[in-house]
Amino acid sequence: MLIIFSNDFYLTKKSIFMKKLCVLLLLICSNSLFAQKTIVDTITSQKLNEDREIKISLPPSYDKNKTQKYPLLVLLDGDFLFEPFYGTLSYGYYWDDLPEIIIVAISQNKNNEREADCMTDADTGLPTEKGEKFFEFIGMELIPTIQKNYRTAPFRIVAGLDVTAGFMNCYLYKDDPIFNAYISLSPELPTGMEEQIPERLAAIQKRIFYYHCTSDGDLKKMRTRIQAMDEAIKKISKPTLNYRYEDFKGASHYSLVPHAIPSALYQIFSVYQPISTTEFQEKIAILPEGYVDYLIAKYDVLEKELGLKLQIRMNDFKAIEAAIIKNKAYNEFDLLAQLAEKNYPKTMLADYEMAQMYEKKGDIAKAVKTYMRAYQLEEVGDLTKDMMINRADELKATLPKKGQKMEEPVIEETPVEEVPTETPAQTPTEEKKQE
Repeated sequence: MLIIFSNDFYLTKKSIFMKKLCVLLLLICSNSLFAQKTIVDTITSQKLNEDREIKISLPPSYDKNKTQKYPLLVLLDGDFLFEPFYGTLSYGYYWDDLPEIIIVAISQNKNNEREADCMTDADTGLPTEKGEKFFEFIGMELIPTIQKNYRTAPFRIVAGLDVTAGFMNCYLYKDDPIFNAYISLSPELPTGMEEQIPERLAAIQKRIFYYHCTSDGDLKKMRTRIQAMDEAIKKISKPTLNYRYEDFKGASHYSLVPHAIPSALYQIFSVYQPISTTEFQEKIAILPEGYVDYLIAKYDVLEKELGLKLQIRMNDFKAIEAAIIKNKAYNEFDLLAQLAEKNYPKTMLADYEMAQMYEKKGDIAKAVKTYMRAYQLEEVGDLTKDMMINRADELKATLPKKGQKMEEPVIEETPVEEVPTETPAQTPTEEKKQE
């Protein structure tokens, strides 16, 4: 039975039907825009001397954006980890909080494959027998095959649960690990790993993202060693290590997984997210200058660390505008306009930024002229032709008539726009329609 609450208390059958129809249409539109293409394939492995099934999920924009490269997520235990990772990423895509990535899930559910695949030596903790072959299969066959056939960025993530989580840590024993980020869900650690992994994280020069977790309902033997490893890693102080550990309360060994996956992904891709209220208040608004430089640096990190070359979001432009106005650093509008010209050529954004600079500095005639020039260009985001013409007309009314002496302009601080929230001003569906 469906119970609907409303302020009117009673709803007609027609209104109930219309509400259901709207929800249905929204779900249909969302699924079509943000659905990933999933392919089930088989790799014939020379290392394993067998065929291994894999599931590949391509991002929603993969076929549309022919030049974009995407980070790669390799899932061990792909049989049951694929769906929770897929769901979290799909949700993140919808709000533009997580980047689109390529998922490759390895099947390990036949004939107890996961145990054999992850075999390690009892004395050294290193991969042995089939474990050694599986280790080489991922690095020497699987990843090169995916790179050859799909547009992958150089940023790679690996994830696993218990046995597979412990095994994947072995890639950190390499001087130049093939993975940049590790999501280790309640790992069953091979011999000596709680001491060796902290040593390796301290020694590796490249930037590493490392996430691991346990819970108060986890297996005691595993939990004790996981906690010991956390204590050792916490002593490492280096800017190239992005580390997070979580101990979930009221969760079991298996139920911690749906809690940990979004936490891990949002940690790894925190720099990707649009400028939030917290980031604005704690990192941007307090700067004495360099607001545009901050925005440029934010997207440079995305390109250098994650291999993502992205167009700067309109939401982030608005955040920098707000910081410039709040701190009366009006000359920075010139730099922001140059950045707008690179990211949104042929649109009114660059001229809009320049017009704001002239207006705030009291050069009303130039502001009017620039708003009128913006009026002739393409609309973008929430900037419209009506907005430009209305602003120009309002400023024209303040200009002196012929023969009338112009008074010294009084520059008033314009109220700061509401700082963009974590949720973009437009829904992704609306942005897709504009494109």
